[in-house]
Amino acid sequence: MRRRIYPFAAIAITVALLGPGNLWAEQLDTSIEKRFGTSAASAPPDFQKHVIPLISRLGCIGRACHGSFQGRGGMSLSLFGYDFQADREALTGKSHSESGHRVDVTNPDQSLILLKATETIGHEGGQRFEPDSWQYGVLRAWIAAGAPREKREQHLDSLEVHPQQLKWNGLQQSAAIRVTAIWSDGTKEDVTGITRFRSNDDATVRIDAEGRAEAVGFGDTHLVAFYDNGVASIPVVVRNPKQPTAPWPIDPEPSPIDQRVNQKLRFLGIVPSQRCDDSEFIRRASIDLTGTLPSPQEVQAFLADPSPHKRSSKIDDLLRRPAMAAWWANKLCDFTGCNPGQQAELGQEFAQQWYMWIYQRLRDNVPYDEIVEGILLARGRDDDESYRDYAEKMSSYFRQDNAGDFADRSTMQHYWSRRSLGESSEKALAVAHSFMGIRLQCAQCHKHPWDQWTQEDFDQFSHFFDDVQYGVRQDAEPVYRELAGNVGLQLRKGQEGAPIRPEQLAYAREGKTIPWREVYLRAREQPKRLSLLGQQSVFLKPDGDPRRAIMDWLRQPENPWFAKAIVNRVWASCFHVGIIDPPDDLNAANPPSNPELLDYLATEFVKRDYDLRWLLAEITNSSAWQRSVRPNATNLNDRKHFSRAIPRRIPAEVAYDAMKQVLCASTQQESVREDLSRRAVGHLSMRMAGTYAMHVFGKPERAVTCDCERVNEPSLLQSVFMQNDPLVLILLGDSGWLAEIREHQQPTTAVQQRWIEEAWLRAFSRPPRSEELERALSHLSSAPSVGEGMEDLLWSLFNTKEFLLNH
Repeated sequence: MRRRIYPFAAIAITVALLGPGNLWAEQLDTSIEKRFGTSAASAPPDFQKHVIPLISRLGCIGRACHGSFQGRGGMSLSLFGYDFQADREALTGKSHSESGHRVDVTNPDQSLILLKATETIGHEGGQRFEPDSWQYGVLRAWIAAGAPREKREQHLDSLEVHPQQLKWNGLQQSAAIRVTAIWSDGTKEDVTGITRFRSNDDATVRIDAEGRAEAVGFGDTHLVAFYDNGVASIPVVVRNPKQPTAPWPIDPEPSPIDQRVNQKLRFLGIVPSQRCDDSEFIRRASIDLTGTLPSPQEVQAFLADPSPHKRSSKIDDLLRRPAMAAWWANKLCDFTGCNPGQQAELGQEFAQQWYMWIYQRLRDNVPYDEIVEGILLARGRDDDESYRDYAEKMSSYFRQDNAGDFADRSTMQHYWSRRSLGESSEKALAVAHSFMGIRLQCAQCHKHPWDQWTQEDFDQFSHFFDDVQYGVRQDAEPVYRELAGNVGLQLRKGQEGAPIRPEQLAYAREGKTIPWREVYLRAREQPKRLSLLGQQSVFLKPDGDPRRAIMDWLRQPENPWFAKAIVNRVWASCFHVGIIDPPDDLNAANPPSNPELLDYLATEFVKRDYDLRWLLAEITNSSAWQRSVRPNATNLNDRKHFSRAIPRRIPAEVAYDAMKQVLCASTQQESVREDLSRRAVGHLSMRMAGTYAMHVFGKPERAVTCDCERVNEPSLLQSVFMQNDPLVLILLGDSGWLAEIREHQQPTTAVQQRWIEEAWLRAFSRPPRSEELERALSHLSSAPSVGEGMEDLLWSLFNTKEFLLNH
């Protein structure tokens, strides 16, 4: 099987700065420019190793040229060049739009690929190289040798990039990047000249086509090299020799997280911000962990608590609340694609069951890998369960009296019953995104441009899901049709089941059994061997569940994606930026900003049996998470190294719930916070009154396989909504607390002051400052009534950054 290069693998590297002392000629084979750029080459260039990478480097097989779907100029090559057989046939075939051959082995210099690329004859793509260049020499040598191609595809074992890292103190410094390919046959060669290079931040470091990197701005980024199926990255730091300084915060017992974060910050010359105050802490912790604002009483008790360990105690308390399970069930529903509109039937009902199934496991702190197993390996029936028993059990969940609980099921089959997962390829994309944090869409049609995955890898992975079906299993058909007839479910001739409609669901509510489709595995007669994204191959027996091999592979400690994906997503939820960002795009060209930090968290997460509560506690107990949003002179522009908190808009569900919490009657504060059926963070239905608010504030529909669908950025529409939308005005008009206030005819100044203080505690989780209290009292005294003044005041608080941001 093919040995592959993985995103987080160590890369062997040697420094090679510009200038004297370069020992490349002694250490490695002669560069391709010298080996094949003259007629003295001892062997012809290799099609896979040299010709295709060169054509790719020249830009000939990109989307805008011959790699496009329809090709260009009558010639079509595979996008990013990994279908070697088809590409050779295209290059050696006769041109239909030009006289002559693209490759002329009898007269190499008359080959159209040379005449056009040198613009000796007209070429839409312009000149790609000169007639006397080494690039011309490589292609001509290959043509003169008969345009050969190795019969067997060769395998790249590793890609070595030199240097390992670049640390520059100031601008206008440069380095030569060299790339060495090591093949499975032991061949080791310098391939710099036919490698593609990219800087992940051109504002910090630029790199040209030859691999020369230059510092142009202060900061850090990665340079990425692409050759054949290999991707390798080089971290680059450009320090400012005149960097301002600031006092380093005192942290007598830095946590393992802080040790790794601070090590990177010291290297970058960045001083972290001071610790946030207690008011900021309790608001941030409550929002991040439970999606809920703390109550005024909770804030006051926390601020008055003198214990030095009160923060860790509060974190433990929050992690055991039902609201924590409710909020993080919403997040796992985001990651797994729980969308009522995509369900094959009963969208709202199935989506609610999906949510509650996850909620119950988070409430009971079930290990994350077991939650994933219950989704990934889900079926309708247990092995020893008859179809009639299955139908009775499914019907029981909808009874009006003594209803069963879907959340008690061992697996959650609704993940597989979505209309959007009809094809094996769609199932593969969903599983890769949900549980590995990777985007395989590109590999459906061609080699992935930023990673090692080929179309063959994707096809092999897709075949694991060929037998996963949603419908009526053959052995269930007689009973299914009997039950369908009993409840008036009409089936067309040859139809394999039909969706449950409201009229059939009414029978279930009365306690009758109705027919249900199910997730099942189609019978497979022959065994097969498949590859898990090129990492390892597995032999699948005819009677086994192919998905079991995937789950076993995900659980392997060395799996490069499973633990890292969820760790990175949780971190991104707490910091507004992932250690790898975007958090659902783990690939070799998008390396972590702090690999040691990600490795530590992923390794410990696995060691601790995939305990999500441990992960959240470890993150929120760190000084990194508890830092203030206020920057210092050194970290003003830092958004990816966790030197300070980044203010971010509170999520849609939290914003909607927060307004209701601020406005509720004094006697209802606890019930509004704890009754999850009335909370946006605890109720999945998109038919609720706040649906439009959810849309405005970026709640995802979960219609696409991308974490980017949830938007936590502020917008003009949100400002207009908060200031003018009827829903906000209705919430204010129906406020139980404002109704209490209006009952007071002539409240004293002391009473008004108490209301103002409570308004600040409700909205901001802090008491008002003296100047804020003075202005608020002045406003109440000038309002037509204290009730109207308080309503205006609460409307104003809703429209502040402090209310709408998590800070």
